[in-house]
Amino acid sequence: MAQKRSIFEEVGSEQPARPPVKAPGGGLIDSRPKGARNAIRRWLIVLFLLVVGMVVVGGLTRLTDSGLSITEWRPVTGMVPPLSETDWASEFEKYKATPQFALLNSQMTVDDFKSIYWWEWSHRQLGRLVGLVWAAGFLWFLLRKSIPPGWTGRLLGVGLLGGAQGAVGWLMVKSGLVGSMVSVASYMLAFHLGVAFVILGLLANYILLLGRSEAALMTARRGREGKLAGMATGLMHFAFLQILLGALVAGIDAGRAFPTWPLMGETFFPADAFYVPDGQGGTLPLWHAFFENPGLVQFLHRMAGYLLFAFGIVAWIRGRKSAHGQTRFAFHMVMLMLVAQLGLGIVTVLTGAHLHVAITHQIGAVILWVLILRARHLAQYPVAGSIREGTA
Repeated sequence: MAQKRSIFEEVGSEQPARPPVKAPGGGLIDSRPKGARNAIRRWLIVLFLLVVGMVVVGGLTRLTDSGLSITEWRPVTGMVPPLSETDWASEFEKYKATPQFALLNSQMTVDDFKSIYWWEWSHRQLGRLVGLVWAAGFLWFLLRKSIPPGWTGRLLGVGLLGGAQGAVGWLMVKSGLVGSMVSVASYMLAFHLGVAFVILGLLANYILLLGRSEAALMTARRGREGKLAGMATGLMHFAFLQILLGALVAGIDAGRAFPTWPLMGETFFPADAFYVPDGQGGTLPLWHAFFENPGLVQFLHRMAGYLLFAFGIVAWIRGRKSAHGQTRFAFHMVMLMLVAQLGLGIVTVLTGAHLHVAITHQIGAVILWVLILRARHLAQYPVAGSIREGTA
């Protein structure tokens, strides 16, 4: 059958075939393969879990008074533990030169020394493993050019901060090897733990961001709940302060000073809260009490805990009014963990900072920190729900 022609078409003219219409391509945001984001996210999750392990083992190292058992900083050769009795005797002799041994552990045997040595060695090994996992992953993604635009600096920054953390850790240990120190300086311990939680916070934030595409994040950003996000940010900063105060408590064993609650002994405010002896019959300046007086340090930690809990209630009430179901649930979880953490803190006090209770309290701080970060993220980048599906 002859092909029908338009009445306006000239006889004998040929119409060129039209090229196939290409489907519109994605924008610049979606031009990068999604696999890289998912792979980087999985790598960061591994790093996050390793850093959590570092925090837990570090807490156990402090609670068992093991942090000064290794008196040298050998980033490479220190990977190999003592392999013979001669090696153990050599390490033990180095420890004998420390104030901690002379003032607290002069009756310690080599076998006793081994038990505290392994805690500190494990803590340092975990640090090396974290550095190795970061370096291997970063170089792999960098050489394959699979890091999304804008992420190279972020991922490099985490690695640099981790390297700085190793140096801070050694300075902390060094602070306990001089004079009449029997443990590391509490303010150095707080600094060390604070950097660890900064690293955890960055990793958690990056994991959350990589969980969605850039396009999805930009869309979610339009629904940002500014006041709620600001409140969550304030809660995050307050929780970080409380974590630092908790490190000061652990640094001077202040958790064992007043095993009573709600009072500290028989009073609300501890007696002799501003007294710190100088070892020569006198007292140190007032500011030392905020770092070295067990009663005052524990009191500040308690009061900050109550205020954090009260602030958390305010944030939870505000979060319950969110228009997004996942955001509301995130704030419910923060409130639930605040209750649990407050209870753990009280039990820690009443048991005189028993090892298992104290380390559970520290793990609780990590969980609360992550939940606050997640609630803050969802306030900034809410997930739109569906009334039909019941997720609004």
